[in-house]
Amino acid sequence: MSNIRPLQELSENLEGSLCRPQRSKWKRRPSCSGGLDTENTPNELIQQWSPPHKKILTSAKGKENEENAFVLARRPRKRRESSAGLCWDSLPDELLLGILSCLSLQDLLRTSRVCKRWHCLAFDESLWHSVDLVGKAQLDAELGQVLSAGALRLRCPHTCIGQPSFKSALKLRVQHLDLSNCTVETSVLEDILSRCRHLQNLSLEGLVLSDSIIHSLAQNTEIVRLNLCGCSGFSPESLAEMLKSCTRIEEMNVSWCDFSNLHVQAIANNIPSSISHLNISGYRQNLTMEDVKAVVKRCPNITNLDLSDSVLVTTDSFPVLQQLSSLRHLAVSRCYQIHPASLIDFEKFLNLQTLEVFGLIQDSYLPILCKGLPHIQINTQPFSTVARPTSASRKDRTLWGMHCRLVYKH
Repeated sequence: MSNIRPLQELSENLEGSLCRPQRSKWKRRPSCSGGLDTENTPNELIQQWSPPHKKILTSAKGKENEENAFVLARRPRKRRESSAGLCWDSLPDELLLGILSCLSLQDLLRTSRVCKRWHCLAFDESLWHSVDLVGKAQLDAELGQVLSAGALRLRCPHTCIGQPSFKSALKLRVQHLDLSNCTVETSVLEDILSRCRHLQNLSLEGLVLSDSIIHSLAQNTEIVRLNLCGCSGFSPESLAEMLKSCTRIEEMNVSWCDFSNLHVQAIANNIPSSISHLNISGYRQNLTMEDVKAVVKRCPNITNLDLSDSVLVTTDSFPVLQQLSSLRHLAVSRCYQIHPASLIDFEKFLNLQTLEVFGLIQDSYLPILCKGLPHIQINTQPFSTVARPTSASRKDRTLWGMHCRLVYKH
């Protein structure tokens, strides 16, 4: 019974302290000495529930405030860096952009995770004007992020493209785009190209296109080089419309496409006169002599012409081709209606520099032909370079002769 009384008093004291309304000011009480009250006081609990001690900065004077002190609590101020030290936050954006422009692609992406300000600076359009993502096997949201960052040049051939996420409907700034032989859905390609209005160089080699894509290309009236080698999926009408709109094309590669004779006629009858490099090879019986005459008539300034793998092209085309006074490079490989003995007639082409006749003559006859045509180099380029972004004979990572600043390294 001697222990019950102290426990009851402790319970009553705690209930009274919790139910009693809190005082606005803390009142100091004299300390208790000895006895059961002091022995049973829960000091640890009281210290836990009590407000933290505050540093007394000033105290009000007067008899009425002698017991209740008036205190001010102030948060500690952060130490300011010495003016002699370097503070990154104090650097202007222009200086930080100059520093970030020296970083590689991987380091730039790491820097973007430092803070919000650096994230905005790391994706400034001045840093993303040229990007090379060759070797990146899969591109999803990254492609949309790079294009939205303001990339002017983008090189990512042979890549599997998923669903790029565009956060806005704004048009893209890209001018030079290489998507050659990518694995991509036609709908995704439509979404990307529908946002482009400033394309100058474009390579869609080996892709399945649509009339919608060709209509989008027609909106890019500044196109200079267009590579559609091996493409399919669009009509002759949309092709003719695109050629009528894009009047500044200088190089065009439409070889080995899934074309009918109507597609070839659409090219021959609507090709812009600005064309200087044309690859229209691989059409077997769909390219006729009439088509050749139409091309020569519409494009008198052609310097590079590839008519290879067209069995309907005969020696009768020589007088027509001779009308091209600026012709420097001609390819008639595997045009089997051209007799090997008639190749000596190319001596009349005074400005011709290279001639590709693969499959027409035997190797044993080649030295004799070279001797008869001393001013012409024969069979020097087995593959055409017309409108292609990167020459197969070169191992650099240029994009139509332009280098990219940000390069993906795996």
